[in-house]
Order: sequence, then C-alpha cells, then structure tokens
Amino acid sequence: MATATKKSKKTRQIVEHGQVHILASFNNTIVTVTDEKWNTLTWWSGGSNGFKWARESTPYAAQITAEDAVSRAVTLHGMQTVDVYLKGIGIGREQAVRWVIWGGVDLVAIYDITPIPHNGCRKKKTRRL
Repeated sequence: MATATKKSKKTRQIVEHGQVHILASFNNTIVTVTDEKWNTLTWWSGGSNGFKWARESTPYAAQITAEDAVSRAVTLHGMQTVDVYLKGIGIGREQAVRWVIWGGVDLVAIYDITPIPHNGCRKKKTRRL
C-alpha cells in the first residue's frame, strides 16, 4: 500500500524591485510582472478579466488588466518600485502605464521595446495581366 506524502507549501518570495511587461497588440493586452531575473511573479490579460473578442484590446480593458496585475504583485510579493517595458502598438498601452503608476508602486523607468523592422521583408511581385 502506498503511503500518502505531504506536499510542502510554496513560499512567496518578497521582491521590492520588479519589472512590468506590457504587450499591447491589436487583439489583446497582456501584463506580466517579473522580478529582475525575468521570473514571472503574476500575469493578467484582457481575457482573464472577462472581456471577450474585440473588447479585450480596449483602453478600459488595459486599465483593469494593469490594475489587477500590479495590485496582485504588491499584495503577494511586496513590490515597491518597477521598470515598465512596453511592446506593441495597441490602443491600450498608455492607459496600462497610467494604471501601473496609480497602482501603488513607484515608477523608475519606461522602456519601449517594440520591434521595428529595418527594411523588413521583400514585397510581393507586382501582378501583370
């Protein structure tokens, strides 16, 4: 007969300085809170707040998403200061940054890491009839 083993309770780490990564696409807004070694502490998206389809990418959904992700990081991990990393060109990026500031943490820096093509892919050949 197998004996029951007791699982150990996972301890929460205290992180005073972290990073908030905001991915604002045309379809959704995803906010991820990490520590300085890029280990994910909490994450939240427009869909996990109950918004569906086109409402996931609205500024209001980005506001609620950023507020929930940062408040969870503050309460669970004791986060006090953050760096913000923005990626994407969605319409919710400014609203998400605004709510990171209002979320009870001090903002140290904002970095825009949106990928920009340098010349990009080759264009399609023109159609001839």
